[in-house]
Amino acid sequence: MTVALTDAIRLLLFPAMMAFAASSDLFTMTISNRVALALIVGFAIMAAATGMDINAVLSHAGAAAVVLVFAFTFFARGWIGGGDAKLAAATALWLGFDHLVTYLLYASLLGGLLTLVILRFRLAPLPSPLAGQDWAQRLHRMDSGIPYGIALAAAALLVYPETPWMQAFGK
Repeated sequence: MTVALTDAIRLLLFPAMMAFAASSDLFTMTISNRVALALIVGFAIMAAATGMDINAVLSHAGAAAVVLVFAFTFFARGWIGGGDAKLAAATALWLGFDHLVTYLLYASLLGGLLTLVILRFRLAPLPSPLAGQDWAQRLHRMDSGIPYGIALAAAALLVYPETPWMQAFGK
């Protein structure tokens, strides 16, 4: 694989999938399985293209597995959606254990802030420009969930520049 193609994947795939997941969760309250699948395939391609050794690949897979177990426990309790669980695990695959704690801390803080903002939004009357928008009406309902994928994606984008994927850019 050429350096230019590897750099394009490094620069575009992960951030694009995060942006897509966040916007999809905001507008539809769902995150497609294709997002997690694209992240997994992208990781495999990048790991092979950059010569990541098998121990590092297994470590990254271990980080994803740990997050998947906890995230699906949260899903089973109704605390997060299934798409959120899969997104968090696929993100952990890219970040590995080295950046996992920072990612989870940011996701927790941003998720708490997002929840407070949405709860405040729900207490106010829906602004008239949003009244005809299905996504805004759904988000405004008190019985609707929180699109936590926004916080997961934002946290990932905050951490990603510190990863070896981006630190190696241009080398």
